[in-house]
Amino acid sequence: MSEAIPLCHSVDLQDSGLAVPFDVIYGGQTCRAFAVRYKGTVHAYLNRCSHVAMEMDYQPNRFFDASGQFLICATHGAMYRPESGACAGGPCNGGLIPITLSEQGGVVHWHTDFNLKPFEFP
Repeated sequence: MSEAIPLCHSVDLQDSGLAVPFDVIYGGQTCRAFAVRYKGTVHAYLNRCSHVAMEMDYQPNRFFDASGQFLICATHGAMYRPESGACAGGPCNGGLIPITLSEQGGVVHWHTDFNLKPFEFP
């Protein structure tokens, strides 16, 4: 069963603005993830480009291109649709791995899954 983990206040995510990063355990490995808001809706993905499995942000928590319409990998220029994580151009090998979010009472939560768990400090 999915568990809702509080991530941030809703106001922390502005349309096409800075992301809120968080750590998860995905498939048994610690991974960075990020949440963004696009056209009023919150979305989250693993911070892992599908072209080469490396983090995408070109500056801390910056994932949107200059137009604010696409998420872009700073290393090779792969572009993704913020509403779905689907490849929108450049050297993609598929889309981004999505993480389910919900927003209620001014708080954004991310949801666990069978292969997605919270990172816990030792």
